[in-house]
Parts: sequence; structure tokens; C-alpha cells
Amino acid sequence: MNFSGLTVGFALSGSHCTHDEVLPQMRRLTELGANIVPIISHTVATVDSRFGTAEDWKAKIEEITGKRPFSTVQETEPIGPSKMLDCLVVAPCTGNTLARLANALTDGPVLMAAKAQMRNHRPVVLAISTNDALGLNAQNLARLLATKDIYFVPFGQDAPEKKPKSMVARMELIPDTVLEAIEGRQLQPLIVEKYRYFPS
Repeated sequence: MNFSGLTVGFALSGSHCTHDEVLPQMRRLTELGANIVPIISHTVATVDSRFGTAEDWKAKIEEITGKRPFSTVQETEPIGPSKMLDCLVVAPCTGNTLARLANALTDGPVLMAAKAQMRNHRPVVLAISTNDALGLNAQNLARLLATKDIYFVPFGQDAPEKKPKSMVARMELIPDTVLEAIEGRQLQPLIVEKYRYFPS
């Protein structure tokens, strides 16, 4: 797997509980030769949670990529005119981000990056992490599944007994999904098992 010569935008939104799954994939892409352009949502840039402080996450991203992450609409808007990215990854893609993207809202840096990328018909890869993928957000998920230039990291239910409407991407499949998306293909299978549950 070779990403040499490819520039990949890597945008994080506010599903803080999955950041520890996502950052190793950012590191893996750099190790495979990708030039990573990091982008963070307003939530990631400002919110401290039990999973870590905003400054901690920014420091980790900068350590992996060697770059300060874009965190404003003004910083991400030029992605479109400059054709900066070969692919944009949104990981994790929260239900809020999913809904806003499906309804053409661009009121934050991650969404602006997606809009800028799509204007050039270049791939956007979404790695969902949302408690309502099979609830109110199902219509937004369906809309984006049918949208040109958008691809999904394969996903599945992560806790069907406790959260039956929740779905989370297999973050370890981000690099494979990116390579397929650059070639205009969706990595298959799309619906996968996130966690295995055995009968007691």
C-alpha cells in the first residue's frame, strides 16, 4: 500500500470517544507516505472531555503530521480553488456532521473542507460514528450513500443490545477505503460487523 505523492486531508469531528481509534490511522497514512493536511472541527478545537483536552488532541495531531491543524472556515475554504487534496477523510464523522453535510450546511471547517473537495469532484471518505445512524439520521445516511464523490469506510452496529440505532466505521479500513475512493470505487463490503457478539 503506497500513498507516496498523495495529499490526504484528515478531518476530525467531535466524537471524542473514537479519537483513539482514528489517530493511529492518521499515523499509518503518514507512514505509508501520505502528506496529511489535518483539519479539526470547532468542537475538537475547543472542548475538553473525559477522553482528553482540546490542547492534548491538537498536540497529538501536530506530532503525527508535523502540522498545526486547520480549525477555521477561512483556513479550509482554499482547499477548493487550490485543488489541495487528492482525498478528504472525515473521521470520525459524527451524526451532526453527517446531517449537516447531507443538507449542504458549511458552517464549520470540516464541512467547508468537504464542500471545497466536492466542488472539484474529488473523493470525500466518511468514517461514521453516530448513535442515530439507524434513527433520525438514517435519511441523511441514505442521501449521502447515493451522492457522487462520497465514499464510506465500512461500518456496522457497535453495540446492538445497548444502542440499537448506533453505527461506527471500522477505522482500521480507512487507508484501504481511501485508495479505492481515489480510483472512484467504494470499498466492499460496505456493511460489516463492528463487534462480534456471541450467545451467552
